Amino acid sequence: MQAAAQPRRQGMERGNPGSLRRAIGYLSKQRRTTLLAYGALVIATIAQLAVPNLVQNMINAITQGFAAKQILQLPAFAQGAAAQLAGTTVENAQSAYSNAESLLINAVAIIVVFAVLRAVFAFIQTYMAENTSQGAAFHMRNDIFSKIQRLSFSYYDRTQTGQLMIRATDDVEKVRLFIAQGLIMTVQAFLLLVVTLIILLATNWRLTLAILPILPIALVVFTIFGKVSQPLFIEVQKRLSVLNTILQENVAGIKVVKAFVREKQEQQRFANANAELFDQQMRIARIFSVLFPLIFVLANLGQVVILYFAGQQIIPGDIGLGEYQSFTLYLMYVFFPLGQLGFIISLMAQAAASATRIFEILDAESDVKNKPGAIDLPAIQGAVEFKDVTFRYFSSGDNVLNQVSFKAEPGQTIALLGATGSGKTTIINLIPRFYDATEGTVLIDGHDIRDVTLDSLRSQIGIVLQETNLFSGSIRDNIAYGRPDATLEQVVAAAKAAAADDFVSEFPEGYDTPVGERGSTLSGGQKQRIAIARALLLNPKLLILDDSTSAVDFTTERRIQQALDNLMQGRTSFVIAQRISTVQAADQIIVLDKGKLVAMGTHGQLMETSPIYAEIYNSQLVEDAPAEAVSEEA
Repeated sequence: MQAAAQPRRQGMERGNPGSLRRAIGYLSKQRRTTLLAYGALVIATIAQLAVPNLVQNMINAITQGFAAKQILQLPAFAQGAAAQLAGTTVENAQSAYSNAESLLINAVAIIVVFAVLRAVFAFIQTYMAENTSQGAAFHMRNDIFSKIQRLSFSYYDRTQTGQLMIRATDDVEKVRLFIAQGLIMTVQAFLLLVVTLIILLATNWRLTLAILPILPIALVVFTIFGKVSQPLFIEVQKRLSVLNTILQENVAGIKVVKAFVREKQEQQRFANANAELFDQQMRIARIFSVLFPLIFVLANLGQVVILYFAGQQIIPGDIGLGEYQSFTLYLMYVFFPLGQLGFIISLMAQAAASATRIFEILDAESDVKNKPGAIDLPAIQGAVEFKDVTFRYFSSGDNVLNQVSFKAEPGQTIALLGATGSGKTTIINLIPRFYDATEGTVLIDGHDIRDVTLDSLRSQIGIVLQETNLFSGSIRDNIAYGRPDATLEQVVAAAKAAAADDFVSEFPEGYDTPVGERGSTLSGGQKQRIAIARALLLNPKLLILDDSTSAVDFTTERRIQQALDNLMQGRTSFVIAQRISTVQAADQIIVLDKGKLVAMGTHGQLMETSPIYAEIYNSQLVEDAPAEAVSEEA
């Protein structure tokens, strides 16, 4: 398995052309604008290709008119001989001279018409290409965000937030830029090159053959620089992700940084990451500082070749001045794509690297997902059973839970107690399938939770996690997060039950008060009570409280606990608490130690049978006594 994964990792390091093709496939969602963009490109290119032939006609009209004038200025007896030497007749010379000005005016007028036509369709092409690329980026960002929402918790355990943010923003923008500019330039270059070569071969095949050897050289240059630059651009994105992660961590944790006076160290950390990004970008700059001059050397070499071989045909009169001028103009359409190679390679390499990183997310397999044929979980009564459940992270390392078995009947309150790292949080994470058990089975009302759909399972579970997360918006929005259609009366009732209504009512805007980013305008206890109200509004049959009173004082804790005691009636509740005082009334108390279930029973039973529980109880009784005394005096 590791051997199979190695080529895949190497492919990611180098950038995958297949990923870029998949990214370009997003154009299928923008068919109308794509057809308009590339249709306009074809018309603009045809208008461009017509100009050299018109220039040839214009030059021929001028040279023929000039030659005819020279013949007609001779004495009448000499005009016939001069015309014969010029390969024409006096009548034709007179016609050429009289028509020269009108032919010139017509040629100029047609060139102007084609120039305007090209400008109009070039505008349409540019605008529609931008429209198309923005649409593709729109769908790509939506797909990334949708995928991020569906990925399991284990994916986030292994992935930095900065990595995800960069892929959804900067990487998508690099792919979009290639679709808007690089892809258009590539198609235009290919169209110009192919059609121009056909015209040149039909016009003067000997001169065309003289420049053909340069094209394979340019193709080799394109391939080499593309392969060399793609992994360099991938490394740039990685280093940009590291920089973004440091920035995100510092903005989110600015209070901690300032509290511990770590500003200088964090500035140095950011500066080091910034320097690494700068160094990598300069490596790329050195590569492309070689590429662009090399391309211009190839283009100039082609011009030298043409000058030499065209001169050999002009001297004996095999081609005229108009034909030569037309050929050189068409030749520019061969060298113009070569001149664009450097820019195309740069955009393509960046886009291929970014597309690879984007599809790493879109192709990521979620560890927890609906199995084929999964059914909706019926309305639950609240029976929960763990059968020989073992769990370890990432399918390796030590077991976090080891052969844990217990059963909770509907309406019971189950308290989980144990030291940090004993496995309490893991148990409550397994119930809503944030993770899947490595071994064993978790049942709800007799249903293996792996056999039911995730939405039907989680929608019937109310959860208050230890780390409270609020979203930008009002207090009302956050309480009604799980039930956006809830009325204000229902929101207020949930807030009262969670002992939150008192402080919310004190705000000038009440329930319409903005909470700030991640609840920054609220205290820890206030955020915790908002989170409890959010869970209670769902009125779930199964309630999970992960140390939900840890951020409040004793007075508030008692108020919350009283409300929770009433609300837990008729619900199966799993409660994690650091203080025994909050779980004494539980129907079952499960004591965990290093991932093993070491004791289970009521408070009275455990005081008699579990030395670990008795030790925790006695130690906390001593610690809590002074605080309770202060609370009572207050």
